[in-house]
Amino acid sequence: MEDIFTLTAREEIEIAIRLVLAAVFGAAVGYERRSSDKPAGLRTLSLVAGGSALFTIISAFGFETADQSRVAAQIVTGVGFLGAGTVLRSGTSTSGLTAAATIWATAAIGMAVGSGLYIASIGGTALMLAILYLFAPARNTDD
Repeated sequence: MEDIFTLTAREEIEIAIRLVLAAVFGAAVGYERRSSDKPAGLRTLSLVAGGSALFTIISAFGFETADQSRVAAQIVTGVGFLGAGTVLRSGTSTSGLTAAATIWATAAIGMAVGSGLYIASIGGTALMLAILYLFAPARNTDD
């Protein structure tokens, strides 16, 4: 049986760097969520980004003849279910939508890093952080 994992040491190092970068970018977004006392914080978003990157890398390097876009589509679907678990509805009030969207967008960042789209992943992370900081609801400091 032919070994499909014939990666050079340079490729293996780049894969490791991609995984670390994905986890770091996820942690950056997770830190913002944690510092705002919101759900889906540091560990969760690091794992979402790192896992998405790993699945993307596996689809790129592990399946020589398969359609690699199928794995990407399943990441989006699976993470959508994960995010759906953070949404709570009570009467006319809904909470957790930002947490769900953050999980989903962080998975996209992980996929971008896993694909080697470093500029897109840096830009996506910066954009997410800007949105989360700039559009955060006003906090009551009169406590």
